[in-house]
This record gives sequence, structure tokens and C-alpha cells, in this order.
Amino acid sequence: MSKKNRTYIQTSGGSVKIIPLGGLEQIGLNITAFEYGNSIIVVDCGLAFPGEDMPGVDLVVPDVSYLTDNIEKVRGMFITHGHEDHIGALPYVLDTLNVPLYATRLTMAIIEDKLEEHGMNGMVKKNVVKYGDVVQAGDFRVEFIRTNHSIADSAALAIFTGAGTIVHTGDFKVDYTPISGDMIDLQRLAKLGDQGVLALLSDSTNATKPGFTPSEQRVIETFESTFSEYTGSRVLVATFASNVDRVQQIVNTAARVGRKVAIEGLSMVTVVNLAKELGYLSIPDGVLVDIDSIRDYPDEKLVILMTGSQGEAMAALSRVANGQHRKIQITKNDVVVFSSTPIPGNEKAVSRLINELYKQGATIINQMTHVSGHACQEELKLIYALTRPQYAIPVHGEFRHRKENALIAEEMRVPKENIFMLNSGDVLELSKDRGAVTGMVQHGGIMVDGLGVGDVGSIVLRDRQNLSKDGIIVIAITLEQGSGRILAGPEIISRGFVYMRESETLMDEARQIVTDAVARTTDGKYIEWTRIKNEVRDSLGSFFWRQMKRSPVILPVILEV
Repeated sequence: MSKKNRTYIQTSGGSVKIIPLGGLEQIGLNITAFEYGNSIIVVDCGLAFPGEDMPGVDLVVPDVSYLTDNIEKVRGMFITHGHEDHIGALPYVLDTLNVPLYATRLTMAIIEDKLEEHGMNGMVKKNVVKYGDVVQAGDFRVEFIRTNHSIADSAALAIFTGAGTIVHTGDFKVDYTPISGDMIDLQRLAKLGDQGVLALLSDSTNATKPGFTPSEQRVIETFESTFSEYTGSRVLVATFASNVDRVQQIVNTAARVGRKVAIEGLSMVTVVNLAKELGYLSIPDGVLVDIDSIRDYPDEKLVILMTGSQGEAMAALSRVANGQHRKIQITKNDVVVFSSTPIPGNEKAVSRLINELYKQGATIINQMTHVSGHACQEELKLIYALTRPQYAIPVHGEFRHRKENALIAEEMRVPKENIFMLNSGDVLELSKDRGAVTGMVQHGGIMVDGLGVGDVGSIVLRDRQNLSKDGIIVIAITLEQGSGRILAGPEIISRGFVYMRESETLMDEARQIVTDAVARTTDGKYIEWTRIKNEVRDSLGSFFWRQMKRSPVILPVILEV
């Protein structure tokens, strides 16, 4: 790896392909392939959390069929930062696409811990890079550039190709007074702009918001006032585990007012330990206490830092609110601080969580307790002004976010015809002379359920959706071999459809419907199983719709003796 601030100008020409495989229709599932010459590099490899229309699904990972089909070209994966929507799919993707990884120190430490959980740590070639390092990856050179975000060691990427230089901002904001480390390297971005930037792929998450994103420093005042106002209360703070700077602020404020800090939540414990080991987090001696010992301290001397700010069902705060946590129970003396804002799509879950906490008497504080890690409109304008790209590709966000980013690019004098609102799977070819979407590759989300990866498809998901809506009816029938005469049944079992004991008349009529359907499809000589099942299913389905306006899943079980 070479060092920073060198000038990389390649003159071989041609075009470079930009192929987003996810992340353009939602918050999450971020992964983009870049192809030039005989080489492909991949930026980020994130997961998405399932929506309400995916019952039973644990998470969603990107379909990387295009990459596995061209694995001989793939030179490496370059990771911008350590959030789940950018690294969470690595254990699943690297299982079939084992290529070198490149990331900064804290990001790589989080990745290593994740790979260790899956027994893959020793299988992957990992390369830790510093800001300014330039990695040669086949026909690409990739430089890591310092940015600010809600997790330490975040990076933008300058991707040098023969067709021109591409800048990928990653998730970023411009923080002039960061809690730790230095501010974003605007000087390097300006120099790249002077040398000529072919395309800018820019974070769009806060493109709908005017002005600047506040500094992390602003949150300190809220914590200090909270700890000062509620001197007799126990304070529970829910935030993102990865926001090391936020954790540092909470620890520092607690130490100043003489409170102990306990950490709860697996991801919070993991990240705090990693950050301490690598020197990104400094905790004064005697401040951190084990969660098992919190009963040894009075409420006014305790802060509990935990996961669950997004209403995740199994996170620490959700289990506390539902009375399922073995060590923490909410009392009327508790103050709960939500040091985050809901990710788009999580609003209902967060609202339900807050309601549960209110019911148990807790005081809730969720104003002025969080600042975003993403750039607002004026910061986006600054990046466009510094880089002056020929082409603009808004990324990272829902369509409305990316559309606002596109309008900003147009305002910053990027020609409208050079702004591309891509869809996942699009193949965008760029050169100095032209840019156009020239094709589409296989893409999408692969659902992970337990240990199963990809075995939950659209048909299984549809059945689960139907089960969640109207329940299931199981019909058990025993037929005589040869004649088709009913020997036993029909027995009907209902789950999630009606309560059997209160629906005896309905069930009696349903049994008669099944008996008649069997009679119509058996001629005393030959039993055609598929025909019988279809007739039972169709007849019973029509009956239930007429009577109840419901469409349960109907499962006939037929035995022949």
C-alpha cells in the first residue's frame, strides 16, 4: 500500500461500470460493485432488517450472484465503516465470495468479531488500512479518506480508474468539532476536485434536511442537564452500540457527577470492549461496573448504558420494557434517555417501546439527546463544491432522500443529464464522453431465517403472510383403499382462524362441505389424491369466505387404509 496525497492520473480511457447491488431503495443492504478492465472491487456489504411483511425472517442479505459468477475478476472488498448496514452481510457473502477485505482499524476489529461468531475469522484475508493509504486492486487504486460519522474510523473512498476518479463518500457528515479524532479531510477532497472527479456517489440520508448537522459536542449539554436535574433517579441511556463518541460522552458526564456506568446488551458490550482495547474509548478507573452488581448501588449513583434504541424486539431495553430482563426492572424512579432517532421504518417499534416504558412509570427524555451522523443539505453542497464531479449518483437512502440529493447536485451545477437515479441491479457505464445505464444484473435480498440462508423464498413468505392474517385450517380424513369411502373424519383443527368451542355450528357445516367434496371426487375405483385435496381446499375456501370473509390457509391431510 502506498501513502497519501499522491496524484493518480491514468490515461488508458475506456469506461467504468458502477453496479449497485443493494441500498438504493431502503436504509440498509448497502453494496456496490465497480468494474474496470479485468477487475471488480466491492464497496461495503451490509444487511437489512426485515419489514413487517417478512414474518419470521431474521435479516436480509444481498444477492451477490453477479459477483460469484465473475469471482475471477473480484479483487477485494473495501469497507467504509462498521455499521451493520455496511458490514452485517459479510459472514454470509464471504462464505461463497472469499476475497480480501480492506478496512480501517476499528472497522476491521468489529468485522473480526462478527466473523469469529460464524467461525470464519481464520478463513478471510484481512487488511487494516490507515487514512491516506492507497491500495492497488487489479486495475483499481483505492484511497481511504478521513470522514466524520456516528462511528469512529469511518472513511470515504477515492477510486482511481483509467476512465477517471470516482469518490464514494460513505456515510458522513462534516463535524468541525468532533469528540475524538480529526475532522473530515476536506483538503484532500478539494485536491481530488482540482485533479478532476469523474463521479461522486454521495450519502443521501439527510438530503431532505436543510442546514448543517450539529456536532456531537451539542449532546454533552443534554446529558449534563439530565444528570443534574434527576439527581435522585437511576438513568438508563439507549443508543447505538457503534456510536463510540456518544458512549464516551455518557461515561465522561457520569464520572463528573459521581455515577457508575453499567453496560448491557451484547453488541454494546462487544463494541465497548473493542473500542477500549484499541484506544478509541477511555473509561476512568472505577467508573465501569458489572451489570450483575447494579443492586449494590443506589439509583442516584447509577447509569445503565444499553442497546434497544430502535425498538428491536430482543435488544436490552425492549426486554426491560416487557418485563423479560432478569437483572433490570423499570421503576417509577427511572429516567430513560433515547439517545438516537428512529431509523426510517422503525418508528412504530420505537413508539410501542416508549409507550410500554411510560406505562411502567418511567420518565422519558428523547429531545436534544441525539445528533445525526449524516450530512444535511449544506454539507452535501460543500462536498459537491469541493469535488466538482462530472457525474452525480445519489446513494444510501430511500428514493425521496436520493431525489433531494439529485436536486442538490443540479443546484451545484452538475448537468441534469449527468445525474443518475439508479435502481439496484442497474449497470451504469461512465466515461469522459458519456454516461448511460446499459443493462441490469441479478440482484435483490436473500432472507435469513435461523440457520437457513435463502430457503425462505416468495412462496414461503406468502404462506407466512397468509398465516399471519387469517390462520390455518387442517382437515384430517381417512379413506378406505380402493373405494375412497370415508372411514374416519373429517376432523378439523383451527389455529388463528376461529375458536373451535365457540364455532361448533360453523365447523359442522365445514365437515359436511368436506364430505361432499370427497364424494364428488371418488368413483369407488380410483383415488386421485391431488384432485381430492384441490376440491376440498377450493370448496372449503369458498365456504369460509362466504361465511366469514376470511381466507385461512387450508391444509388437507388424507390417509388411505
